[in-house]
Amino acid sequence: MDVDALNISIELIPRDTAHLEAELTLVQTSYASINAINIPDLLRLSTRSWEGAAQAGRRFATCIPHIRAIDFNLKQDFGLLDVLDEHGINQVLVVTGDPPQDMNRPVYPTTSLDLIRKLKQARPSMKVYGAIDPYRANFRAEYDYIQRKLDAGADGFFTQPFFDLRLMEVYHELMGGQEIYWGVSPVTSDRSRNYWETKNNAVFPSSFEPTLGWNTQFARRVLDYGATTGTNVYLMPIKVDLKAYLDGIFG
Repeated sequence: MDVDALNISIELIPRDTAHLEAELTLVQTSYASINAINIPDLLRLSTRSWEGAAQAGRRFATCIPHIRAIDFNLKQDFGLLDVLDEHGINQVLVVTGDPPQDMNRPVYPTTSLDLIRKLKQARPSMKVYGAIDPYRANFRAEYDYIQRKLDAGADGFFTQPFFDLRLMEVYHELMGGQEIYWGVSPVTSDRSRNYWETKNNAVFPSSFEPTLGWNTQFARRVLDYGATTGTNVYLMPIKVDLKAYLDGIFG
């Protein structure tokens, strides 16, 4: 596995600045193959994604906050560009975003297409990624959605987690050479698998096992696939020990 030729990003959740700093230190000092950081925007946390990305930017050259389109009213001076400039951020991943549990928090009918287009028009040099969800609909519907994001100005894509290389190969053919980060996330319990299947319509192969060993072995296979195809990998270590997961992949 020649990981040196890969771009590998890891998602780190900004639970608080101390926790994020500890994980950034671990990744930087122990896993040199990882060269990018993704920061999700979770409304239950006090740290917004751009704040976490700014913190990560002190250690990593590539830090990509997730931006929730429904949080911004594009009919007004929505302030996002000023915030990104203030934090020195020139790459973002635009997602639609789930409605907040606290309905007193304002949301707007802004789509990811709207925000991608707005950001690229205002900052052509900014790298704006879109999201791919292979389970959202059928192949044709998701392919058409990808094309609309490209038309809006998307520079590349990050995917929801894949659990089967065969499905990944189909999407690679559909992408036609676009920049892509393949999502990989460990599922280590039957409860977690049931969540992915029922809420996100994920598809698992018959060989799947809800163990750390199966998941780290699959991540290594995805890294091999990325190295072979010239694509990138996006690790999302949700609800597992970060060091144990990364040791299983890179150890």
